[in-house]
Amino acid sequence: MTAGPLSVVVKGEGSFRLRGDAPEAERANAFLESIELRGLSPRTVRAYAMDLLVLLRWSRRADVEWAALTERHLLAFLEVQRAQEAKPRSINRRLSTAKLFYRFITGSDVPRAPGVPTPGRHFRGRGRERNLGLHSLRPQRRMPLRVKVPRTLIEPLTEKCARSFLERLAHRRDVALVYLMLLCGLRSREVLTLTVSDVSFSDRRLRVHGKGGKERALPIPAVLQAVLTEYLQLERPERTSSDRLFLILKGPNRGLPMTSEGLRSLFRHRRKQAELANANAHRFRHTFGTDMARAGVRLPVLQRMMGHAHAETTLQYVNLSMADVAAEFRRAMTTIQRRYRGSHR
Repeated sequence: MTAGPLSVVVKGEGSFRLRGDAPEAERANAFLESIELRGLSPRTVRAYAMDLLVLLRWSRRADVEWAALTERHLLAFLEVQRAQEAKPRSINRRLSTAKLFYRFITGSDVPRAPGVPTPGRHFRGRGRERNLGLHSLRPQRRMPLRVKVPRTLIEPLTEKCARSFLERLAHRRDVALVYLMLLCGLRSREVLTLTVSDVSFSDRRLRVHGKGGKERALPIPAVLQAVLTEYLQLERPERTSSDRLFLILKGPNRGLPMTSEGLRSLFRHRRKQAELANANAHRFRHTFGTDMARAGVRLPVLQRMMGHAHAETTLQYVNLSMADVAAEFRRAMTTIQRRYRGSHR
């Protein structure tokens, strides 16, 4: 009998499971349960569930037994993913999930196989780490099978674009949401999980619940404090049992916490304008990081502000955009040209 289709279902608050009668689905659900017991965030559990869904559908089509998995099978999966034009980061994450799932089933690492190319032991170059140069590189005994991830430069929003977006917002709630990303660098999830008690107007300080249960404190800019005060006094529904800061303002769900779909809708409708096509939530956070780096904020401080676990992640905001490079070139060249002007005569 052919096994039924596989899908991901929500079993509870932050609990995700695979639905299907394949034996691998039972093992996958046991794996997801163990992930939850470790205290990982709901978004992380969901990411594992979606990766397992892709992997199990592939193994079913390719007739691959997970207990007999080797790196040659993973190479075949990589080829399928490339043919489907999956993003390199997604492919690498799914490869990592496959290895973790195999280890969960068998208790050992995926066996090596001949004919599978892996990076050399010094693939990152000898010497010191190239970005900061703070520590020496040590060759790893076993390099993982991975796809090269290209370094892409994400341009921040221009001042005109950010202003234009803010001017199109009708509610103080929405302005406060965008300011939290643009002036404080919060992630979408961090904005939605804020509670009223996380905002201290007397200290002008904001408590943020970041990834991995890590909390950080940020100062509240004066313009944001003014908008938040007006929102709490004039717009936020009074009859509600929720302590979330941002609530639904209209309709039958008035007074309930704002959802991820509601936040996406706020950006999606306004991005239909050609000049606002790049104005998504993460781009506002990226603009905050870039603005801080341009203002001379030191890397460790910026890392703490952004809630990054690794400094390498913060470096993407320090890397100059093309507009920054052109502006600095023109500024420096103005001085340099004076030095050599008239030398050819």
